[in-house]
Amino acid sequence: MWLTPFSSAALRRPLSPLIPPKYWHQKRTYAFQTSGIPTSFQVFNNRTKWLQRERAASNIEASRQADYLKDEVAMRVAERLLDVKRTFPLTLDFGAYTNSLARALTNPNPDPSQPDADIPPLATKIGKLVAADSSQKALFRDAGLEFNKEITMERVVLPYEESPLPWEDNTFDMVLSSLSMHWVNDLPGVLGQINRILKPDAPFIGAMLGGDTLFELRTSLQLAEQERRGGISVHVSPLADVKDIGGLLGKAGFKMLTVDVEDIVVEYPDTFALMEDLQAMGEGNAVLGREMGAIGKDVLLATEGIYRELHGSKDENGTVRLPATFRVIHMIGWKEGGNQPQPLKRGSGEINLRDVLGMK
Repeated sequence: MWLTPFSSAALRRPLSPLIPPKYWHQKRTYAFQTSGIPTSFQVFNNRTKWLQRERAASNIEASRQADYLKDEVAMRVAERLLDVKRTFPLTLDFGAYTNSLARALTNPNPDPSQPDADIPPLATKIGKLVAADSSQKALFRDAGLEFNKEITMERVVLPYEESPLPWEDNTFDMVLSSLSMHWVNDLPGVLGQINRILKPDAPFIGAMLGGDTLFELRTSLQLAEQERRGGISVHVSPLADVKDIGGLLGKAGFKMLTVDVEDIVVEYPDTFALMEDLQAMGEGNAVLGREMGAIGKDVLLATEGIYRELHGSKDENGTVRLPATFRVIHMIGWKEGGNQPQPLKRGSGEINLRDVLGMK
């Protein structure tokens, strides 16, 4: 999937087909523990990430121009509600940031595959949406826009330090999350808390960045630093792999799991435009132990050359475009409930699978 960013930093022109390069895999492992208990294993600096997001949202125009990725993923998360034939009186948007999900829910055409179909906005399925995030400036950035009149919303500012979610057990009919959970230190614990605050037989529908996200930038920076400085430092966050997510959801108590992955590739004119947009999104580096200060000019120039050489491609006009891959992991899990479908007992089947498949 290719997506053209609506950013002043990126060129706007039709994109030519391109076969993505081979992916470099980085696996992130987790220690499972009882949900709700803070973990001692920290990857990200929560205060640094909070400051980055507050700073990004303070520049209203730039942050709105950089919303293209979050808005796109939010629409794809919202589309999954088309297959759920029920209503949700109380829904939580966990990690709402600038409320991309709320905007997607009020979209007058929720199903792009049926542009002529008379489908009401998905907001009609939701009685009240509780939008929760640690960044107050991001959460209230668009509080005066028109979409707020089309959905009943409550904005809740959470502490930036990870702590138990401030809601009672069995509170919500659904929990949504879009592109925020990749910054969570205690992902197993947070998933367990989400399961706790859901009502029985209620769904959690989420999406997070993972796996090979920004592998082009990661590898180019590593090669540039190795060449110019004789070593490498962490500039791109470690991320969960799609193979981990099913296990994490199962450990958190979710049933009837669905996990799928898709790549959204955005093309930029240069690496500086990519980094500028990442900062405007509030997606800067917040890894603990990272090298402080800006990346050196010599490393940045080397990164630009390596990125163009390894990953750049020319469009029909001969202009070199630099692809950036965002790997999005979609997940759906249901809290256990008495009315859920249950598998039959082992050995109770009456039809031989060989007969169904036509095997001898």
